Amino acid sequence: MTSTAHWLILAVSVAGAILLVELARRALTRAGRKWDLARHLGERCAWPAFAVAATLSFNLVFEPSMIGVSREELAVGAVIERVVGLVSIAGLTWLIIQASYALTDVVMDRLVQVEGERNRRARRIMTQIGLVRRVATAVVIVVAFGVMLFSFPQVQALGAGLLASAGIAGAIIGIAAQPTLGNMVAGLQLAFSDALRLDDVVVVEEEWGRIEELTLTYVVLRLWDERRLVLPVSYFTQNPFENWTRHGSRVIAAVYLRVDWAVPVDKLREELYRFIQGNPLWDQKDWTLQVTDVLPNGLVELRGLMSAADSASAWDLKCDVREHLVTYIRENYPDALPRFRIETPETRAGASWRSGARE
Repeated sequence: MTSTAHWLILAVSVAGAILLVELARRALTRAGRKWDLARHLGERCAWPAFAVAATLSFNLVFEPSMIGVSREELAVGAVIERVVGLVSIAGLTWLIIQASYALTDVVMDRLVQVEGERNRRARRIMTQIGLVRRVATAVVIVVAFGVMLFSFPQVQALGAGLLASAGIAGAIIGIAAQPTLGNMVAGLQLAFSDALRLDDVVVVEEEWGRIEELTLTYVVLRLWDERRLVLPVSYFTQNPFENWTRHGSRVIAAVYLRVDWAVPVDKLREELYRFIQGNPLWDQKDWTLQVTDVLPNGLVELRGLMSAADSASAWDLKCDVREHLVTYIRENYPDALPRFRIETPETRAGASWRSGARE
């Protein structure tokens, strides 16, 4: 068979493999309208499948003699064959990773739609799936890299020596990578102990925010003002932090007012209840208004408590209640506004400071 015929067969083989993948992609796209798995496979695996089809078909048909029969031409052909083989392994690794992501995307999509009391369990599973597939990706890449190395005869000859020194090398690598390995273990511990989940509301370093990203090495906290606080995973296993959604998202909002003794507590309590009844942020469950303290400066401390469905609603509810009560006291009971009293010798003797000022 002539060289031209070999190249023609090679081109037809590669084109045919690509065409088959394209037909499969279109079939998955059409099936994806009703089947979520088919849609995710079509979206994630299209380009890796094209790469695998092209390289594998090329590697199966190509022969080094197609370049030429001289020693130099055969050497060039062998190099091309080796490079295409390595690319095939890389493409197959890419395809396996994307296919595993597509399989788990189906579960993740369903978990995102879960609301109410089951949302906490859904977020825990999402966190665990995310970390497990990152670990699986790392394992697949390491195995693929090892297969690439052992495809070289020189590396195969060194295999026994490498295995013999693996214990020493592993100890050295373990010491050098101790912080990274510690973070990875801490990440798995957080995910599977249910101590931290995606979208959890936490307070860290006096900063309030939600868990936006949780990996094996670091955690990204999206703060209330859209800043991002990035912390190592080990921080959450070695330091205390507040988790406001550990067992549920419902929280109690507290509003403190420091007012004069003249404040009519009963009237203020009635007004608080009337206001929160018309506020959609209140979850219609808990509320109270109490005198919690008498401060050394002569003011009375009032504390209003209102329950809300989540921390964001609780914050807005606190602001609404505080603003309303301040306005209500100012307009209806101005004598109850905070004031500081000064005792003078005249007032101590029973004389009025107003009458003394007029004299």
